[in-house]
Amino acid sequence: MNIPIRIAGLGFYVPETVITNEDLTKIIDTSDEWIRTRTGIEKRHVLSGNQTSVEMGVEATKRAIKKSGINVENIDYIIAAASLGTHIYPSCACEIQGIIGASNAVCFDVTAACSGLIYSMGIAKSLINSGMAKNILLVATEALSRCLDWTDRTTCVLFGDGAGAVMLTVSDDGQDDIAAVDLKSFGNLGHYIQMPATGKNCPLAVPNDEEKMFIKMEGKEVYKFVVTKLPIFIEECVEKSGVNLKDIDYLVPHQANMRIIEALEKRLEFNSENVISNIQEYANTSAASIPIALVEAIEKGKMKLPCTAILTGFGAGMTAGTAIVRLREGIV
Repeated sequence: MNIPIRIAGLGFYVPETVITNEDLTKIIDTSDEWIRTRTGIEKRHVLSGNQTSVEMGVEATKRAIKKSGINVENIDYIIAAASLGTHIYPSCACEIQGIIGASNAVCFDVTAACSGLIYSMGIAKSLINSGMAKNILLVATEALSRCLDWTDRTTCVLFGDGAGAVMLTVSDDGQDDIAAVDLKSFGNLGHYIQMPATGKNCPLAVPNDEEKMFIKMEGKEVYKFVVTKLPIFIEECVEKSGVNLKDIDYLVPHQANMRIIEALEKRLEFNSENVISNIQEYANTSAASIPIALVEAIEKGKMKLPCTAILTGFGAGMTAGTAIVRLREGIV
């Protein structure tokens, strides 16, 4: 059994509060030029006050569901990619379920950092292709501004907050909109990007050294890993899909660093106009970066529908994921 999938609706949401590079010079030793030349980032959107990652996810979800025309009661699964949910538990997916009223959905979170959406897409593809589900909601919602050391200029300038959502359903025309998904994991490289958990031992046990929950990253090693390995992974996924690389219209990479995006563009021989990037506006929103870039590009006419696109990301783990997708008119 190989039931085809239709990408039925997309949506994204970012907080209203914007922090520019110039704003950051007030709290750390940096400059707009230093950040832009090394990353391509100019500003980022961040949560403020009591806003939560769940709230962002709900807003993105509402837009994707509305475009899909699918009733929330008919959603079979909600899979959320969230590095830092509002709570450790209940899961982000369960909280979103409760708010939108998707009472029949099975809900769980995926922890694959910036690769989270592609990992979720791989799981969803298996569920729908095998007949175990008809309608699956994917939500990537990231609140990384709350786990940054705002005195460390090497990491705090890189990230922003945001959410994206993808509504998947069974295709009624025989075309599978997710032609292929390829996932990779490299646990031996996990020390490249880490976010320690917090907690103290029982008072009756030997005391432990409690760590603050800040993102730690070996930037140079991450860069070398991505520019050497990710193009190979992308080419493998393209071959798996049966689609010729030259016939793919757009490349939508994870928005981590402009230098990495440019390296992928060069290696895969893509025209710059067909490589989607909005890192300058939103910075690295982790798992949410691909759907945010995708939806915004469609809304602004940078991507013409229908089309075929490569979605690809990498993240803590180390993890990597690539999907070859077909995008129809009316999904945004």
